[in-house]
Amino acid sequence: MRPVELAEKVAVITGAGSGLGAALARVFAEAGMAVAALDIDPATAEQTADEIATRFGVPTTAARVDVGDPKAITDAAAHVEATLGGCDVLCANVGVQQFGALDRLTDQDWEWVLSVNVLGTVRTVRSFLPLIRARGGWRRIMVTASSSVLVPGVRLGAYITSKFAVQGYAETLRAELAAEGIGVSVLFPAGMTTRHLETSASARPTERGAWTMLPDDIEVMLASRGTDEASHVVTPDHAVRNVIQELQADNPYIITHGNYRERYQRRTAAMDAAFDRLEQA
Repeated sequence: MRPVELAEKVAVITGAGSGLGAALARVFAEAGMAVAALDIDPATAEQTADEIATRFGVPTTAARVDVGDPKAITDAAAHVEATLGGCDVLCANVGVQQFGALDRLTDQDWEWVLSVNVLGTVRTVRSFLPLIRARGGWRRIMVTASSSVLVPGVRLGAYITSKFAVQGYAETLRAELAAEGIGVSVLFPAGMTTRHLETSASARPTERGAWTMLPDDIEVMLASRGTDEASHVVTPDHAVRNVIQELQADNPYIITHGNYRERYQRRTAAMDAAFDRLEQA
């Protein structure tokens, strides 16, 4: 497939204030795209926008967006249209983590994680899809799931459940938008050096209760996934190094990094075995 010229196209990224979102902003800016950096923390969103504008000389804008608030997202879409003219690539990237064994998670834990991770993704796409449709030509939507969808583990039940839902949403969205030529991809990042836990804790509304994590949660989670994930933690910039090529090719799934393919294949083999038993019954 011949690469599309990305200069003068517009990328919109939620969660762009730090970590994976900021790395995505840098990737698109380096390709010559204008970038809208959206984040619940307006100071970090502005910092990302200013950094890439100075470094790459592309138009940028920034805005505070709480994906848990539908009006905030619709206002952000209007802001992006007014400042950058539209949207060609949308990265629905916001996600929060809440550690805890399933029997410890409260209704407030579940409601918060599902509202941000699932409904936040739905609201983001719903608000920006009219801008994407208005552009015509090459257009892409990428939603951020997690490697934990492919290799689940314990103590992350609410997060993993939400990311399973995000994958299902994206696969359905891809089928529904295919006739319009709008590609949809799912990104599966693994461990990275980010502020994800810190930003998750700070983003939790006080009315949802305190954000908690037991001292052994991460250690137990990693052990349950059966991977040496701790030794495969990378920078966000390394994780997104191939995103442009993957989106150009309209690949439905994007694996960023991680040494967990064998574990994933054992899981798919178990599913294949269930089909075998069905056919032999």
